[in-house]
Amino acid sequence: MSDRHDGDTGQVAKAWRKVTGWLAEHAPLSHASLLPPATEEEIAAADSCLRQYVGHGLPTELVALWRLCGGVEHLGIEADEEGEVGSGRFLPGGVLYTPAQAVGGRLPLTGERDHWRGAQVVPWLTTDEAGPENGEYVGAEGVGHWSLPEMELRLHQTSLAAYLEAVHRTLTEGPADLMGPDVPGVVWGCLIWDAPAYPLLDEALPHWTPVHGTHVHGTPVHGAPR
Repeated sequence: MSDRHDGDTGQVAKAWRKVTGWLAEHAPLSHASLLPPATEEEIAAADSCLRQYVGHGLPTELVALWRLCGGVEHLGIEADEEGEVGSGRFLPGGVLYTPAQAVGGRLPLTGERDHWRGAQVVPWLTTDEAGPENGEYVGAEGVGHWSLPEMELRLHQTSLAAYLEAVHRTLTEGPADLMGPDVPGVVWGCLIWDAPAYPLLDEALPHWTPVHGTHVHGTPVHGAPR
């Protein structure tokens, strides 16, 4: 872990503020789900634990992000009777881990092999909060997707800053599927990414308005929010 705040870490801060600025204007409940910055003690404890048990520390870009936001907390939505919408799941890769959650997801269980096979990466997002069995990782080479049971690692962004910049570009310029088959939309003040062809939303789907393009039911969306 490094204490530097320039270079790549400065780009993380710039990109994160762009994303959260968009949330504040267009998805206020998602913005309200942001936790305060992680404390230096929390970050140091996570870094120390990783070094002790897996032999490497935290990626500097992830440290930079946690110094801005220490994770998310889902807020209650009265209209969401089925509990489909997670207000903190506003990134296409899912919810942002706290330092403790990230380290817990990286360490092998007692008596078990390291499913990560020694890879010097740390999980930081997941859409599978109950598992998790898949999500996004960050390491020195960039951001990628991980999935069990074989722990497949697939790099798709050169850096965490590049990932966040791509998210913001998707929201403001498009195309809607720049980040993959899940496209951004807003429901009950929350930014939620879903696949129009095979949506995961059910009862909430009629209330979900895509940021760009056409609704899954074919209703045109006029004037995507910027």
